[in-house]
Amino acid sequence: MDEGGRVRRAVVTGGAGFVGSHLCDRLREEGAEVVCVDNLLTGSLDNIDGRRDDPGFTLDRRDVSDAFDVPGPVDLVLHLASPASPHDYARHPLETLRAGAHGTQNALELAHRKGARFLLASTSEVYGDPLVHPQVESYWGNVNPVGPRSQYDEAKRYAEALTTAYRSTKGVDTVIVRLFNTYGPRMRPKDGRAVPTFITQALAGEPLTVAGDGAQTRSICYVDDTVSGILAAAVSGQQGPINLGNPVELSVLDLARHVRDLCRSESPIVFVERPGDDPSLRRPDIGLARSVLGWQPVVDFDKGLALTIDWFSRLPVSGR
Repeated sequence: MDEGGRVRRAVVTGGAGFVGSHLCDRLREEGAEVVCVDNLLTGSLDNIDGRRDDPGFTLDRRDVSDAFDVPGPVDLVLHLASPASPHDYARHPLETLRAGAHGTQNALELAHRKGARFLLASTSEVYGDPLVHPQVESYWGNVNPVGPRSQYDEAKRYAEALTTAYRSTKGVDTVIVRLFNTYGPRMRPKDGRAVPTFITQALAGEPLTVAGDGAQTRSICYVDDTVSGILAAAVSGQQGPINLGNPVELSVLDLARHVRDLCRSESPIVFVERPGDDPSLRRPDIGLARSVLGWQPVVDFDKGLALTIDWFSRLPVSGR
């Protein structure tokens, strides 16, 4: 980074994914050269299509779970590579674990060689089905290590431990952020998460499928806010972990109804079996992010959902 704290050259693993591609765009808008490392297991070339003729952007198509290097200087390594939706990590459990273990180590080794700042994009899933509410960074979590979500939860918990070990033993300048339920354009319609599922169902006039009785809560954060928080943490000098999310909490049933109303849909709501280990509560305490980063979400809930619905509505019907 230069003397003003601006990033000159960044590596983004998982940079063709949902959050990663928005992060690449923001870094380029701020003048940083970007190397996107992605094997496109769950990412998409469509997400980075706007960077195709951008000389400051490079796609390095590879699996970060295999040792890799990036030529030239690097200021910042942002490690986002991992399947991140329930459908994806259920289909790719070993790849998810490898991304959290080998992928994190390879990204940390790159940061160590380059003398770069390292950011781990962890997740609120490290809290599991929480017994503390809202979730604060000092809470250790309530995670089932052999459950149906364990490949993702434990991969991220291990990644946090590995990042901490590299900081304490090798002196790598690291920061951990825990992302809470990000939503926005470029989500994959059928990735199993609530927002794209409800939007695509409402736009198609299909029943909205709510798991269980819908009383479980979520706190959803628009992707622009999440990216702002990631970059604020990256240049902050903090080590974390730091929660990044929207503290506005609502039930999954209320979310479904709200999406249906915004889509002007008359779709019925139907209740389906709730997945195993589905968290009952989710709301971040973002006091730390507010105090040390000066960050909090600024995108209004209705505005964020409207922008997301508009993006989905412009997809070809076959793409929904």
